[in-house]
Amino acid sequence: MGQKDNMLSTPQLERNEELVSHKREMLGALVREQVIHCLGQPPDLLSVQVRPLWGTRYRVNVFVGASVASAKVTDSFFLVLGADGNILEATPKIKRRY
Repeated sequence: MGQKDNMLSTPQLERNEELVSHKREMLGALVREQVIHCLGQPPDLLSVQVRPLWGTRYRVNVFVGASVASAKVTDSFFLVLGADGNILEATPKIKRRY
């Protein structure tokens, strides 16, 4: 088998990148939903930022404020996710605050 046989075409690479991006977006949406379900929805919620760290570990920041210019982080968590995207561990523990 030659090197050319192992190479993906540009449309295949683009499709793979789209799938990875879509999976990341869906996982982020699932994590945001779980965090807000456990935490409650803070007043003036702007966004819940989900950042991958390594492996199954993520950082989540909850931003609130009247506008993006006045945004502040009110809650922040380190998460460990299962293969299905469910939260297995949260540091600190996510408790209902709102």
